[in-house]
Amino acid sequence: MRVEASPVITLLTDFGTADYFLAAVKGVILTINPQVSIVDITHETPPQDIESAAFTLLACYRDFPTGTIHVAVVDPGVGSARRPIAVSAGDHYFVGPDNGLFSYILDREPSYRAFHLTVESHFRQSVSPSFHGRDIFAPVGAAISRGTELEELGPQIRDAVRLAPLAPEKLQNGTLRGRIINIDHFGNCITNVTCADLLNAQNRRLLVNGRVIKAFRRFFGDKSESKDELFAIWGSAGFLEISVNNGSAAALLNAKRGDAVTVSE
Repeated sequence: MRVEASPVITLLTDFGTADYFLAAVKGVILTINPQVSIVDITHETPPQDIESAAFTLLACYRDFPTGTIHVAVVDPGVGSARRPIAVSAGDHYFVGPDNGLFSYILDREPSYRAFHLTVESHFRQSVSPSFHGRDIFAPVGAAISRGTELEELGPQIRDAVRLAPLAPEKLQNGTLRGRIINIDHFGNCITNVTCADLLNAQNRRLLVNGRVIKAFRRFFGDKSESKDELFAIWGSAGFLEISVNNGSAAALLNAKRGDAVTVSE
């Protein structure tokens, strides 16, 4: 797959918008390819929260055109021995640190190819050990946008760092043992259970932090018996979510990412 001359580059970081970091990254990209379109996914990822960024990227990458280059920088290991990488997966490109940030993409797109970025001629001159987003990932993303092949950036690797597998555990009695993989701005608890894992959601119950949830809803205001009634709903990212109408399910459950979720009959 070779990108067109002026594709989209997305940016996903934990930089926030109060400092110069984001502007510097965009400036480097535009210096190399002034014709590229830059789209911000988010820069409000909690600092150093790799799993949160991995979920956000998974939830939206397919909404972008084929050939989009996703530069993702949540990089607590910047300057260490962790590798900078570029990945081709699902007709998209991903550039960032090899710390598990692309794990969920690799789970969904098993025919991916990953490359260790070692060819320094594609980096910014004088690489800062504390700002690889500007000095490595931005210029590499821009180089790909101008047609550079991943093979020109460094050797292929087959041992990219992975987070815990995204799929829930399936027990012999039909029970699913999953977990909360994200809590959104509204307090909805997003689990790792998909429609493919749970073909028939009715007559199932969820157990989370000692609370049993039996209600399944089609939308947030559907048939809620009380304002504090917890229910399950299929979210827009394709995962089963635990919600409460006009409130925070996470607060009611005292839930956090990683908490166990059991789905049983």
